Amino acid sequence: MSQPSTELETFPNPAPERDYTIRMNIPEFSCLCPKTGQPDFATLKLEYVPDQRCVELKSLKLYIWSFRDHGAFHEAVSNEILGKLVAATAPRFMRLSAKFNVRGGIYTTVILEHRKLAWNPQATVTLP
Repeated sequence: MSQPSTELETFPNPAPERDYTIRMNIPEFSCLCPKTGQPDFATLKLEYVPDQRCVELKSLKLYIWSFRDHGAFHEAVSNEILGKLVAATAPRFMRLSAKFNVRGGIYTTVILEHRKLAWNPQATVTLP
């Protein structure tokens, strides 16, 4: 049986010579409100342009699961997740959008980005 884990596994990027985007939708994120202990639910959207390493999906699932009993403000937990993913994969670019469900009549979305120094994204091609 799987258990939550704070470890992230990676694997070699199969095409490190190319810029390409990996997008993940993680609709079942939960953590605890540090003030009330009540659960907070969010959908996480992760987008990244890998460099030499990609994140392994099962380890990402178990890592996300590890927050279920973790008390943290939305901003703090979002920054913690992005920081851990950047440390594990060292991507060219990574964006995390954390859209939290309503609490007290307020929806919160936290959007964070990391850009590798000296990385210049290719120009977008618009086809007719």
